[in-house]
Amino acid sequence: MNSELAELESATKIVYDRLDPTPQIRWPLLEARFGCPVWLKHENHLPTGAFKVRGGLVYFHHLLASGATPSVICATRGNHGQSVAFAARAAGVKALIVVPKGNNPDKNDAMKALGAELVIHGEDFIQSLNFAQDLAQSEGHHWVPSFHSHLVSGVGTYALELLRAAPDLQRLYVPIGLGSGACGVLKAKTALDHPVQVIGVVSSHAPTYLESMIAGHPVMTDHANTLADGLAVRQASAEALEPLRRGLSKVISVTDDEVLDAMAILLSDTHNLVEGAGAAPLAAALRDQDSISPGDHIALVISGGNVSADILQRVLGRSNRMG
Repeated sequence: MNSELAELESATKIVYDRLDPTPQIRWPLLEARFGCPVWLKHENHLPTGAFKVRGGLVYFHHLLASGATPSVICATRGNHGQSVAFAARAAGVKALIVVPKGNNPDKNDAMKALGAELVIHGEDFIQSLNFAQDLAQSEGHHWVPSFHSHLVSGVGTYALELLRAAPDLQRLYVPIGLGSGACGVLKAKTALDHPVQVIGVVSSHAPTYLESMIAGHPVMTDHANTLADGLAVRQASAEALEPLRRGLSKVISVTDDEVLDAMAILLSDTHNLVEGAGAAPLAAALRDQDSISPGDHIALVISGGNVSADILQRVLGRSNRMG
C-alpha cells in the first residue's frame, strides 16, 4: 500500500466512526442532458450539508492525540465553520468562529446550533481571517486553518469512495474554494493510480485560483463577490496551489448566472437542493459539454447543499424555464 492510500485509509476509519459514506448516484434526467453516464457525489447528504466535516473529524483526531486544547478558533464563510463546530463538539472542545458581515444566515445559525460561539467581523473572508488569527494569538486559542494536510486527507475520503465506485471515470469536476477538496481528490487519484482527469472549477467573480495558476504563485484579487460563497476567496493558498498546478487537467471559470442555472437543473433533475459551490461543477460541465463524448463517464462533486433562502428564491424563479 502506497503512503497516500495508507493516509486515506487511516482517515476513512476516523470519518466512519462518526459518519456514513455518502452516495454517488447517476440520475437519468441529468444523464439525458449529457448523453453519457454522469455520477454525482452527494456530499450535500452529510449531517452538516457539506464535505468539509470529513476533514474536521480527522484534524481534531490528530489534535487531541497531540495533547488537550481548551478552545479552537477559525474563520469561515460557513462550511469550514460547520466542520469545526461539529468536530469540536464531538471532541468536547470549545469553538470560536469568525464570519464576515452579511454571511449566509442559515450557515450562521447552523454553526451556533452545533455549539460554536459566532463572532461577526470584517467585510469579507480575508478581513475575518486576519481578525481571527489575531484573536488566536492574543487569547491563546488553537488556530484551525482552512487548509491543512489532515483536512486534505479527511475530505479525500469522499474521492476514495467515488473513484472506487466508478473506476471508469474519464473526467471529474470539483469546485475550488481554498483547495482542500480538490487536493483531496488529487490525493485519492494518486493513491488509486486512477486515470481520471480532474478539472477544477472556480467562480469568474472570485478568480484568485485561476490567476494564481497562470502566474505560478498566489495572487490576491480585489474582489470575491459571488453567490457561491464556498468559492468566495480573494487569495489562493500557497500550500494548495502547487499540487493543484501539478494535478489538475484544467480550470474552468463559471459565472453566477451559470451557477444559478445549474442549481435549478439539479433541483429539477435530481430533486437535490445544492448550494452555489456544489452546483459549480455542473455549470462547468455544461460549458465543457461540446468536448464530452457519449462514451465518456463524468462525475460532479456536489460539495454542499447549504442554500440561503434568498438564493433559493432566485433558483426557483429559474426552474420554470429550465427544460
